[in-house]
Amino acid sequence: MLETIRRKVCLSAAVVIALAACSPADTQNTESQAAAPSVAPVNDIPRGPDGKPDLNGIWQVLSTANNNLEAAPAKAAFAMVPGDFVPVPAPEVLALGAVGAVPASFGVVEGGTIPYKPEALAQRQINQENWLTADPEIKCYMPGVPRATYMPHPFQIFHSNSAVFFAYSFAGAVRNIYLEDPGEPPLDAWMGQSYGYWDGDTFVIEVTGLDDRTWFDRAGNYHTYKLKVTERYTLVSENVMEYEATIEDPDIFERPWTISMPIYRRLEEGFELPQFKCVEFVEELMYGKYRKGREAELFGTDVDG
Repeated sequence: MLETIRRKVCLSAAVVIALAACSPADTQNTESQAAAPSVAPVNDIPRGPDGKPDLNGIWQVLSTANNNLEAAPAKAAFAMVPGDFVPVPAPEVLALGAVGAVPASFGVVEGGTIPYKPEALAQRQINQENWLTADPEIKCYMPGVPRATYMPHPFQIFHSNSAVFFAYSFAGAVRNIYLEDPGEPPLDAWMGQSYGYWDGDTFVIEVTGLDDRTWFDRAGNYHTYKLKVTERYTLVSENVMEYEATIEDPDIFERPWTISMPIYRRLEEGFELPQFKCVEFVEELMYGKYRKGREAELFGTDVDG
């Protein structure tokens, strides 16, 4: 404890001395540089036996990207209905209060706006209006790519010279990353087909064959079966990785667009990837109407007598 305090005091003193030595112009320049993510020297990141960055570990994004990839203000709920003066939370979520409210989104789309074709925006609006019944996350469907990365759940990367495997907490989703080009995917799947390779110290994954029922976020941003996602994972320090994903879908987007965000290593001692296999938690939502006795619960009658 004393050693930690001594280091903090020394660090604080060093910062004060450095700032005092700067001219006003130097200080302004330092502040602008501080806004950019710090990148570790190339030799300071962990590496495997082959010299490539070691991506092993449990990682998690800390942002509201899963709520909305674009910047958006806070609001009372995702599911809203017309009120006397302004929209109000839908009856199904009203009792959740602040728990069901939506915090503001900072936005992770380069350029700020997803470049939908004008005719494609109508479907996003329909998705938003039907969020309670349409968002695949609510039904515990596998989240797809890139959404699996920035959901509010951790994921684990298993990385060796000969194999790369991703395991996600949400819905037990997994991805095996092919390290040789497997060609066209034989069929569409929730998590698609992933082909990975190195571009210098950046691990690139090309994902195709994605099921068109997945969304990008809770705001109803969507894609078609022609979606291609090119991910880039770059270690910038031992415990921080920069993530980029370029989205291509010529049917609904005017051009490719990119999202980016940092991913952080989970550092708790003994931390293991928690399993959130939520299928059993949505059985009543999905199949409760078929359950014996359901009518009696809803209407207060004895359907057998």
